[in-house]
Amino acid sequence: MEEFEEYTVFMTITKEGKEVEMAVVDEFEFENNSYVAAALVEGDTINEDGLYIYRAQTKDDKFTAEKIESEAEYNRICEAYLEYTNLKEKDSQE
Repeated sequence: MEEFEEYTVFMTITKEGKEVEMAVVDEFEFENNSYVAAALVEGDTINEDGLYIYRAQTKDDKFTAEKIESEAEYNRICEAYLEYTNLKEKDSQE
């Protein structure tokens, strides 16, 4: 029997103006802010070929994800996420 993992999902608008559904595949903290790595939902599957980083907030049990507008800030947070995943992977191997 195949097990399905439940994801937190949210809607966002692409640069082209198209509304798409994203699934949160990872969460992390950086510089006292919460962030999520999200993947595009395509039908009933999660396309993890490309992950996108969003600033995240949970207030009154309501999750919101917001785009990071500054390219420099986005790149810096992506680098922090790569370090985080490398550390997580290293810890799981020990």
